[in-house]
Amino acid sequence: MNKIICIANQKGGVGKTTTAINLSASLAAAEKKTLLIDGDSQGNSTSGVGVDRAVLETANLYHAMIGDVPLKDVIMHTAIPHLDVVPSTQDLIGIEVEFVGLEDKEKRLKQLLNDLDARYDFIVIDCPPSLGVMTVNALVAADYLIVPLQCEYYAMEGLGYLLNTVKLVKAQLNPHLVLGGILLTMFDQRNLLSHQVSDDVRKHFGDKVFKTVIPRNVRLSESPSHGLPVILYDIKSRGAMAYMEMAKEIIQGGL
Repeated sequence: MNKIICIANQKGGVGKTTTAINLSASLAAAEKKTLLIDGDSQGNSTSGVGVDRAVLETANLYHAMIGDVPLKDVIMHTAIPHLDVVPSTQDLIGIEVEFVGLEDKEKRLKQLLNDLDARYDFIVIDCPPSLGVMTVNALVAADYLIVPLQCEYYAMEGLGYLLNTVKLVKAQLNPHLVLGGILLTMFDQRNLLSHQVSDDVRKHFGDKVFKTVIPRNVRLSESPSHGLPVILYDIKSRGAMAYMEMAKEIIQGGL
């Protein structure tokens, strides 16, 4: 049975897409069959695994969400063994308007995944930096929520709002949703503030914070422009090693 992981935080620039790409690639490198779903209309997870968005005009997540095609018809293989992707383009913005007044609009992605015949060990959903229709769909479809949190000032701003949304989703739409963990990102070993934020988050959330910490790393920042996860761009970099450690923590921890 697959495990569906939603990566969400309505605050932008916290490492959601970086985490979605590199966690998916690291799970695939551990020979876990993984599906990455790009739920963000910016399509950065799509290009980040080497898919050219220019060829996606008639077959992307938007077309599956509005019922034009089944999800299996928009799944693409990547250059990484065991990793497939459901790509997105700016078309996806349309569902915010088109789903207004639609019955069970929050359950559309869940229905698509229920109908998917393909067998995956992990399905990872990259969410947009908002709490709109697509993020709620991801929360309803998911078993686990991972929240990336940057080790910077205002890091916890908005986190309470996200967790309240999770409570509402659990109460009304998906009682099985679990906070899989908070992932500290952009950690700078030399920066006192990074250590203070890390300490505060661990004090507040305890064992819900992953042991793995994602460092601020140049190679991690460079890899998307080459259409590669960091483990293919520079496997010896600190960023690559951190995401491989995170994948190991998830697999061994039984998330």
